[in-house]
Amino acid sequence: MAEASSVPKKVTREESPPSGPSLWGLLRSTEIDMRLLGMIGLLGLIWIGFNVMSGGLFLTPRNLFNLSVQSASTAIMATGMVLIIVSRNIDLSVGSMLGFIGYTMAMVQVEWIPKTLGLGLDQPYTWLVALVIGIGLGALIGGLQGVLVAYGRVPAFIVTLGGLLVWRALIFRYAQGQTLAPMDKNYQMLGGAPATGSMGDVASWILGAIVSAGIIYTLVNGRRRRLKYGFQPRPRWAEAIIGAFGCGAVIVAILVMNNYAWPEALAHQYAIDHNIAEPPGGLVIPVGIAYPVLIALGVMLVMTYMATRRRFGRYVFSIGGNPDAAELGGINVRRTLTLTFVLMGMLTALSAAVQTARLNSAVTNLGTQAELDVLSAAVIGGTSFSGGIGTIPGAVLGAVVMQSLRSGMLLLRADSPTQDIVVGAVLVAAVGVDTYFRNRGSR
Repeated sequence: MAEASSVPKKVTREESPPSGPSLWGLLRSTEIDMRLLGMIGLLGLIWIGFNVMSGGLFLTPRNLFNLSVQSASTAIMATGMVLIIVSRNIDLSVGSMLGFIGYTMAMVQVEWIPKTLGLGLDQPYTWLVALVIGIGLGALIGGLQGVLVAYGRVPAFIVTLGGLLVWRALIFRYAQGQTLAPMDKNYQMLGGAPATGSMGDVASWILGAIVSAGIIYTLVNGRRRRLKYGFQPRPRWAEAIIGAFGCGAVIVAILVMNNYAWPEALAHQYAIDHNIAEPPGGLVIPVGIAYPVLIALGVMLVMTYMATRRRFGRYVFSIGGNPDAAELGGINVRRTLTLTFVLMGMLTALSAAVQTARLNSAVTNLGTQAELDVLSAAVIGGTSFSGGIGTIPGAVLGAVVMQSLRSGMLLLRADSPTQDIVVGAVLVAAVGVDTYFRNRGSR
């Protein structure tokens, strides 16, 4: 099952922490995942380091906004990759699948609806039809690969390696690999452009208030449930710190995003279109939270709930822990594995929509090497290749770490080979650290 930092013990009354506890004991009493906490510390060091080396360019609202949008696509796929790896499988085809599905959705908007069917551009339903077709195609492709793995008993490495080649090659069968653009105007909102793909300042603050209230409610409700069933709750000071940190992080994130404004030309055109008198310094319109970030956070919450609270998630972790025992326990292992690949395909399609909307085009190299970033995000986030262990929030944080490395190296003008060397080294180091601690724990 999913790794937990501690298991609450059953008591008859609320216990207070022992006198003079050590720092490690205090941290354990908060029941925070130490690996997740370590990743947050690592991310902070990465940000500070790149900010110093770039002369203060990294920790700017503009760069952090772009970082959040660029991380969203990888984070969406990484949540599905967690379950794939937890079940003791792997999916090497997600990059090629992303390119193929993204190209298909672009064909729907640029060729099939407006030209083949003669219905014209920018119909109100175009973006929805493209998205439904893309997600359906992703489920079909994922299901096909899942059936070969689960029922055909072909190793997932071989099946998805073949998929990596097949889906990339099929892009050229559409229109000889030409670039397709532009995308539908409503569809472009999924890409997170400053003017059309973000919530704005007011809506962002409303979202922040809702999220903060959700954090507080979760802590209060969790404490109440533990006391109700006779389990020891966290110390009140620990819950206060967790709540303050969570709400503080939300407020800081919204402040940063609202400090990034529309480009001057777009703001000027907006003022003209809406007959707004511009102030002397020009019209300043805060961007706020981008829609891709909102989508990624929504996917993280749904996937976390599915992995920890639903039967499907518990089955996946059981299969990863011991496939034979899971089958003897009555779990339909083949069906569960197939559904895991179906879910991966659907999440890849959603990620493809975000990427093509952000680029406002579909190109033949879309998604190239995306599988490296997705696998790295999942492993850095605490997912073990031995199966049975992994966290969805950790994978999302791992996606932010990976994108932070790429973004920082771009600011330092590092070339593409150097970026690949760093990403590859980080992936090997993450697996090596995980293997070391797992072997140490088994002694």
